[in-house]
Amino acid sequence: MSLTRQPVRRLHDTTFAAPRVGLFGLLGQGNLGNDASLETVLTYLRVKHPDAILDCMCSEPDRVEDSYGIPASRLWWYEPGRYGDSRVMTVLAKCLGKGVDTWRTFSWVRRHDAVIVPGMGVLETSLPIKPLQTPYSLFLLCISGRLSGTKVALVSVGASVINQRFTRWLTVTAARLAHYRSYRDVSARNAMQKMGVDVSGDGVYPDLVFSFPTPRESPAHAGCDGTQGGVGVGIMDYRGSNDDRTESDTIRQAYVSGMQEFVLWLLDNGRTVRVFGGDTADDTFVRDFVADVLTSRPGLDSSHLAAVPAPTFRDLMQHMAAFDIVVATRFHNVLCALKLAKPTIAISYGSKHDALMHNMGLAAYCHPAKSVRADQLVRQFTDLEHQSAEIREMLTQRSAASTRLADSQFAELSSALFSENDGVSVG
Repeated sequence: MSLTRQPVRRLHDTTFAAPRVGLFGLLGQGNLGNDASLETVLTYLRVKHPDAILDCMCSEPDRVEDSYGIPASRLWWYEPGRYGDSRVMTVLAKCLGKGVDTWRTFSWVRRHDAVIVPGMGVLETSLPIKPLQTPYSLFLLCISGRLSGTKVALVSVGASVINQRFTRWLTVTAARLAHYRSYRDVSARNAMQKMGVDVSGDGVYPDLVFSFPTPRESPAHAGCDGTQGGVGVGIMDYRGSNDDRTESDTIRQAYVSGMQEFVLWLLDNGRTVRVFGGDTADDTFVRDFVADVLTSRPGLDSSHLAAVPAPTFRDLMQHMAAFDIVVATRFHNVLCALKLAKPTIAISYGSKHDALMHNMGLAAYCHPAKSVRADQLVRQFTDLEHQSAEIREMLTQRSAASTRLADSQFAELSSALFSENDGVSVG
């Protein structure tokens, strides 16, 4: 289906009744949090605006089409590996691709009444990112929206103060050009303010994933692999932030060593451990991590330690529902555990972790990913375990409150995007 052949429709055009809405971002590529954010917004659109014509511009269009039943087009024209080992052709194709992407993005955006960026950390550099990747794509999206009259909405996004000059300029300019902005925590809004963006009209709402439906099964039910209880440990191939590229190998080694030492302590003290990722990019890393730990304990019963696959966010939630305590690194793994009222330790690599844990009443249980110390983790874990009953009760209340607040944003979003006289304009 070719969306570029559709006639352009604006809200003031009475010839057509249905608004055309696009979803934009790193979607379908296996990041469970990103895809859960997409699914949350799709559910909102289908319930509140059932006549809307939906499509997506994303990193893995085939997966989005198969999983969510909407047409999708590729975010970037250039595809890695297309030119084999030819360095010259690869460089030329990348350069050509930036020009092609400029036209493709504008052509796609102008055919919509609104484009939504559903959550994600699109305004942050807590993990390594190059300026001509997401920052450039976001810039193209927002300037295309401003030039074509399409309303671009950045909904409950993450943000951080960016030190790299070009990346910062692209990100700040994109944010200023957006029609609607909201952030998933106060620290994100403060970061944009520090970088010179007028945030006086920008809202702060909990992450979109708080609006993702929770499993109907009892939290005491067995996980996807049949286990019940024990400790869930979420890991990733962590190498520091965008500012840490020269130290990435050292940071990775310290992270892996600290997490393995902690898992060994859990096993030696009788806990059952299930290790998981939060992105398909984590799969090999998780398997290697578990294999290395098992090598250190050759006599260990394999039922005590295993990697659990989580190809979707629903799978992840089902696993989490079976755990007694969660220790996790990826932001949406931490969020998933808190949403399910699981006593949680966050292996934090950004202010978003700290803000989330503070809002949920667990600020004392953040642990820096850059300097994982097994002995400190053990102390935090032991204390968390002793207070688990009270913490579960607190998290149940705070999770419900966050869900209500996250849901409340959708009425505001409808007014901003689908009302002819909304009067919303952020510069």
